[in-house]
Amino acid sequence: MSPAEEERSLPLPERWPRASKFALSACAAAVAELVTFPLDLTKTRLQIQGEAAVLRDGAAAGQAVPYRGTLRTAAGIAQEEGVRKLWQGATPAVYRHIVYTGVRMVTYEQLRDSVLGRVEGESFPLWKAVVGGMCAGAIGQFFASPTDLVKVQMQMEGRRKLEGKPLRFRGVHHAFLKIVSEGGVRGLWAGWVPNVQRAALVNMGDLTTYDSVKHFLLLNTTLVDNSVTHSVSSACSGLVAAVLGTPADVVKTRIMNQPRDKQGRGLLYKSSMDCLIQTVQGEGFMSLYKGFIPTWMRMAPWSLVFWLTYEQIRRMCGVSSF
Repeated sequence: MSPAEEERSLPLPERWPRASKFALSACAAAVAELVTFPLDLTKTRLQIQGEAAVLRDGAAAGQAVPYRGTLRTAAGIAQEEGVRKLWQGATPAVYRHIVYTGVRMVTYEQLRDSVLGRVEGESFPLWKAVVGGMCAGAIGQFFASPTDLVKVQMQMEGRRKLEGKPLRFRGVHHAFLKIVSEGGVRGLWAGWVPNVQRAALVNMGDLTTYDSVKHFLLLNTTLVDNSVTHSVSSACSGLVAAVLGTPADVVKTRIMNQPRDKQGRGLLYKSSMDCLIQTVQGEGFMSLYKGFIPTWMRMAPWSLVFWLTYEQIRRMCGVSSF
């Protein structure tokens, strides 16, 4: 058998390992995103409530929605806008995770195994896992930032309708076209800096924690590489990711949702640092953790669904465990 014929006879995961891992992680992420999306919408609405810059600007004078907690916000969306609106913005969110999760997972494994030199069966230094996780998250989020921008803006459409404001978009594709027409292609990357910062922090919590906890348990306890180990590791990763990522997520959401001039410049915030300073000065430090409960409530089951699905899909397709 010639080398070309021998290569064609190999299973797809062995012929195209990176493409296969990208596809598998994208499938697992899409499942996790659809299951937990209502919590993401609730988190976004909470992060916008009581925004000091908007109140000072007077844009929402007399139209501000009264502050609500997590449960009242979710219930309010269902009662006032309809249950289906709990999934408003789900389509660009799935698009985002196909790009973001696919890129970050492939990048992390490549960095971990080839660049940072992890040896199978040995402990992996935490600092290397941190570097790999942050780099993978930043790269993945940069490519996925346009879909995240559309998701955030579409999630706020229901609130705009309640406030008597005209809706901005008819759908996902219209949103992309409108953003490009108003701010050019660069407009699709509005807010990408805090977005990438957040992704780096979240991945430092998610990928790094999952990888470190899983292999610590396998090397130092009687647990084996099964669903129990995956569940424990994903629970830890979801909590750490929420603690590290929520402040950057609040800043990202506000920058992406702010009104812009004809040149695409933000009218409320000059930069992510300006948004951070205004938020803390106007609303207090704990305002950076607005939406933390739904963030954590979403990240915990998201991590659980994603990692369990991802590990099982890899096993079914003959790919080695993460």
